[in-house]
Amino acid sequence: MSKSEVPEKSKEGVRDMSTTKTTSNNFIKNIINEHMETGKYGGRIHTRFPPEPNGYLHIGHAKSIYINFGIAEEYKGLCNLRFDDTNPIKEDVEFIESIKEDVKWLGFDWEDRLYYASDYFERLYQFGVQLIEAGKAYVCELNQEKVKEYRGTLTEPGKESPYRNRSVEENLDLFERMRQGEFADGSKVLRAKIDMSSGNLNMRDPVLYRIQRSTHHRTGDKWCIYPMYDFAHPLSDAIEGITHSICTLEFEDHRPLYEWLVSSVNVEGPPQQIEFARLNLSHTVMSKRKLRQLVEEGYVDGWNDPRMPTISGLRRRGYTPESIRDFCERIGVAKANSMVNIAFLEHCVREDLNKRAPRVMAVLRPLKVVIENYPEDKVEILDAENNPESPEMGSRKMPFSRVVNIEQDDFLEEPPKKFFRLAPGREVRLKHAYIIKCEKVIKDESTGEVIELRCTYDPETRSGASTVGRKVKGTLHWVSAEHALRADVRIYDHLFTKENPDEAHDFKANINTDSLETLDSCLVEPHLEGAKPGSRYQFLRQGYFCVDPDSSDQLVFNRIVSLKDTWAKIQKAQGNK
Repeated sequence: MSKSEVPEKSKEGVRDMSTTKTTSNNFIKNIINEHMETGKYGGRIHTRFPPEPNGYLHIGHAKSIYINFGIAEEYKGLCNLRFDDTNPIKEDVEFIESIKEDVKWLGFDWEDRLYYASDYFERLYQFGVQLIEAGKAYVCELNQEKVKEYRGTLTEPGKESPYRNRSVEENLDLFERMRQGEFADGSKVLRAKIDMSSGNLNMRDPVLYRIQRSTHHRTGDKWCIYPMYDFAHPLSDAIEGITHSICTLEFEDHRPLYEWLVSSVNVEGPPQQIEFARLNLSHTVMSKRKLRQLVEEGYVDGWNDPRMPTISGLRRRGYTPESIRDFCERIGVAKANSMVNIAFLEHCVREDLNKRAPRVMAVLRPLKVVIENYPEDKVEILDAENNPESPEMGSRKMPFSRVVNIEQDDFLEEPPKKFFRLAPGREVRLKHAYIIKCEKVIKDESTGEVIELRCTYDPETRSGASTVGRKVKGTLHWVSAEHALRADVRIYDHLFTKENPDEAHDFKANINTDSLETLDSCLVEPHLEGAKPGSRYQFLRQGYFCVDPDSSDQLVFNRIVSLKDTWAKIQKAQGNK
């Protein structure tokens, strides 16, 4: 089957999530199970994921992808990828390619079922003709402001258009002339003739077609009229033989129009629309319009900025598709809107990376340490395990020498009582190596800043040696100064300071100006030489990091998440109440 063929039909508060792997009750599956038992749709399950190509997908779309493709997978059915490309002014091929990449990266495959609403433009036009012939649609000349005015309000009924009772013949003629380009943009629309007194505003003679001279990315200038989303979407579902049209809760009020349209044209087995609550994530925004603002107004560095909730941004930051699918599974499917704490998403990626990410050492803010009693020309090669959670990952070799670097924060001249790291006269262990003792502190004469430590080591305390005779409370990570690689590291925080940025009059007022910190003098162990873009690691005691996929000339790491599991602490605190 070619990709352009029409397929034949087959015979709001923050939610309290559990950290267990149990799946929340899925009411959509309950509906499908009932349909399977009753034989509705002949036992077929055919879903679709229908994005508009007017921006990049975000984590909320990941939930929809997971539901639509996941249900088709579970019930051995089919899922189409269809681009609802009915508004060429806002659409771009760049968005189409990014969406395809995102779906595949999440682990789903539409196989040969890639479609576009534009595949059906001719057939959709004929559906418009069919509605006119049945007396269910008419050409209206009210401008946009008047259409809105005549629509009425939630408490007042609408007013009928003066063009509502044109004859079928006149409407057919005008609709054809609209198609031929005889009229100016915005001068005429095709409207459904339903009920201007309906309590549902979507049923008050909604617009089905508008005149819009825009070059379409697939059809060029062939069309100067384009169907509205609410017209094209249900009829495209019907054309493709979709059984279950699963969408987010904001389309609940559109369902009567969906059902009216598919029952008003000649299609078999109309799909059933089912709405679920969209994903709202704390400390971010999920509106595509607002995300576009962040990009176009320069608040972030493009759609794939690692601070963005876009799938491409999460991928660049280092999130795994497995962790996102796990997150979608564990938040479940609900009927009521609510907000999920972003800490739970971070918890899911932490759990996944804990098993798969190799451990390495990296010093983000280096402090030089000279081990004075270690031979100047000596280099030892030490063994270091790659991941204690996954022993099958083996070990690696690490060089140790006279001069090493530790974190600046791991030394204090005047330490508080429970500070177990390095201080004058105090001992610590260097991970996988020896116990060292701070003997002398060297400072910058002009600033008083500590720039170097002079230490001694005990050669009998090598890690793993049977001669180790004493223990110390502090263990530090380090890198050999002679062998370390320089790297840039980007530390990311939440993009917004408020849990719900949308509560402000201007959501941008809540942007976190400290959401990105760049460190350009970091040192990492030589094992990371040649690390591939996208590779993920746990920097010991620092967090999980990813080699930035967009950097090629030098090592640049993005912090995925810290080691501090805020969600686990929240759950523990709730459990102790």
